[in-house]
Amino acid sequence: MAGGKSRKKKWAKGKVKEKLANLVMFDKATYDKMLKEIPKAKLITPSVVSERLKVNGSVARVAIRHLEEKNMIMHVGE
Repeated sequence: MAGGKSRKKKWAKGKVKEKLANLVMFDKATYDKMLKEIPKAKLITPSVVSERLKVNGSVARVAIRHLEEKNMIMHVGE
């Protein structure tokens, strides 16, 4: 049989994702930024809010509800 000596397969190391240090509560500066920027956004989702303001996903959901209660944004769709 032909063929050289086979070596043991080496496993590739998985990519390390950078840890996000998102806020778990609003501070004054972030709250003001939320009131100013988010109502102007074309698409408002918890993911978008979380990424823009560097806050937790749960904080982003609460922020969206807060803006909806203040009639700064309006719910469309389901």
